[in-house]
Amino acid sequence: MERGAQMEELTSGASGRIIPVFRNIRRSVSSPASLLRVLLFLHSFVLWFLLFLRRGGPFTSKTASAAASAASPRRRTCVGRWSRAAEEEDVRRRRELAEEVVMVPPVEEGDEGGACRWETFVFMGPRRSTLFCRSWLPASGDLRAIVVIIHGLNEHSGRYSHFAKQLMACNFGVYAMDWIGHGGSDGLHGYVPSLDYVVEDTGKFLEKIKSEYPGVPCFMFGHSTGGAVVLKAASYPHIEAMVEGIILTSPALRVKPAHPIVGVVAPIVSLVLPKLQFKGANKRGIPVSRDPAALLAKYSDPLVYTGPIRVRTGHEILRISSYLLQNMKHVTVPFLVLHGTADRVTDPMATQDLYNVAASTQKDIKLYEGFLHDLLFEPERNEVGADIIGWMLRRLEQQNLSFAESYERQKTGQRHAWLTVV
Repeated sequence: MERGAQMEELTSGASGRIIPVFRNIRRSVSSPASLLRVLLFLHSFVLWFLLFLRRGGPFTSKTASAAASAASPRRRTCVGRWSRAAEEEDVRRRRELAEEVVMVPPVEEGDEGGACRWETFVFMGPRRSTLFCRSWLPASGDLRAIVVIIHGLNEHSGRYSHFAKQLMACNFGVYAMDWIGHGGSDGLHGYVPSLDYVVEDTGKFLEKIKSEYPGVPCFMFGHSTGGAVVLKAASYPHIEAMVEGIILTSPALRVKPAHPIVGVVAPIVSLVLPKLQFKGANKRGIPVSRDPAALLAKYSDPLVYTGPIRVRTGHEILRISSYLLQNMKHVTVPFLVLHGTADRVTDPMATQDLYNVAASTQKDIKLYEGFLHDLLFEPERNEVGADIIGWMLRRLEQQNLSFAESYERQKTGQRHAWLTVV
């Protein structure tokens, strides 16, 4: 795989929506000096625009200003109430759809696994957001470990029922959570005010699971932007201490904007109009799987957001990926990272960079030649799942050996101490 392989311009992560933002600027911005002038102009324009909004315009009379001041709170209140009501209705509709998702997929040839116990429930996040969650547990009650699944951008936890079934066949319990603005959780569909909120929600969700299953080993799994969320969450020592390792598929570590100016302008626009959709986004979904049935299922799923990406959401992807690129060398958590070499949504070479520079002493990488973005929805999904399960089993075996060796050393030390006393 060559580092110069072509990547699609800034995408909305797992949904594969392309964002040709400010594409025309590409033709007009040709030098650093020109770029600086454009940035200064845009910055001045935004400041004047905000000043107009605040003062009602420089030519407004005092009488008109007073009338506008009296009327605008009422108008803003009406608009705000309507917006909140529409959002709440959308959340209610999505939550009903989330409840209807088939939790146990039909048996396919080559499938393993027996009966399971599953449920859906809601979890109150740190900011009082209601987050829709799912769990799958072996009916036998025997738990080897628990896997916490964090889905990718624009999708939802219900899409991972097949993977959950594969995990349960090996006595892994599974818990999954819909992000804010995704699936059956609170928030405007497809809108993420901050990926740090998702990181914090993930940490609290893990704490809840650990409190319910003390002593049971836990792993975290994240796909695409969810992989970036998991990686950042595991950078906090108290989160790293709660997991045996993390698994990342197609992590969003490097994202290419349509033009360098987008990275500068996006923070400004996201503050002024955070929920604005990029209407120029390509309506054709980027292929994320070589399985036509998987593609059809994804893009026809009403719980998968397929609209144009929102300004703040796009900025958050750029922000978290930039942070992770700068801090790769500080990663110490044990991890397995997997990527398809033909992925056009996230960069496989960034995955290779993570493996090369991370400080972790327990790290593994697997690149699948010719595979696309959604590895667990490729025709070889069972092979990918088996690779993940095999890695977790080896980690558990290593931990058991380490515990046994530590226990033996402790016993030997106690024996020597007793002989010394005698």
